[in-house]
Amino acid sequence: MDAQSKIALVTGGSRGLGRNMAINLAKKGIDVVLTYNSNQEEADKVVAEIQALGQKASAFQLDASNVKSFEGFFGQVTAYLNDTYGAPRFDFLINNAGTALYSLFAETTEEQFDTVLNVHYKGVFFLTQKALPFINDGGRIINISSGLARITYPGSSAYGSMKGAVEVLTRYLAKELGPRGIAANVVAPGAIETDFGGGRVRDNQDLNAQIASQTALGRVGLPDDIGGVVAFLCTDDARWINGQRIEVSGGQAI
Repeated sequence: MDAQSKIALVTGGSRGLGRNMAINLAKKGIDVVLTYNSNQEEADKVVAEIQALGQKASAFQLDASNVKSFEGFFGQVTAYLNDTYGAPRFDFLINNAGTALYSLFAETTEEQFDTVLNVHYKGVFFLTQKALPFINDGGRIINISSGLARITYPGSSAYGSMKGAVEVLTRYLAKELGPRGIAANVVAPGAIETDFGGGRVRDNQDLNAQIASQTALGRVGLPDDIGGVVAFLCTDDARWINGQRIEVSGGQAI
């Protein structure tokens, strides 16, 4: 295996923030394994884009809410890593996959709650656990949270509290994996213009303007504002950052 090949696994890497993270990792000279839930065509486009940057890339289907599927998923991924690099290991795990839920607390159903729990917390917990044997010592885990773990907007009680749980979990990962030299951090984007949640921040002009007015830098975030921060956390320059929540929101609601 080429000692220079660092490899990142990015969940939900076919579009939006995950796509931007994957491409920014490639620009840092990092090879990428990305997952997609249903849109293989978009995932293949990201793979081609990364390959055009001179890095290796591959995409695998994963339902990040289905814990029972994780063993089979890692079977596929490690077979690919073995074939490509001669070892079933990688360096960086970026837990990005997720879905939106906008529902007032009083109206949130148990089914909605369980859907958010499974993808945003239970899935992150057990995917990371399953990944541990394959993450190289000295690697990094980056969990994607949200400004909504700090800033309260009515309708995000379930989503925001699951992200809060991930933030606490990340500190435990940092502590327990410290002996292996694995750092764990949180990146918490503020409101971003993507197709997340049906594109509501991007397409609802009133909401967009309201958030911009509450943000110190005077606008809503773009995917390009986030991917580079995740990529930076996978570089040697970030080696001493551990157990931290880094909010990337332009100074939203400060």
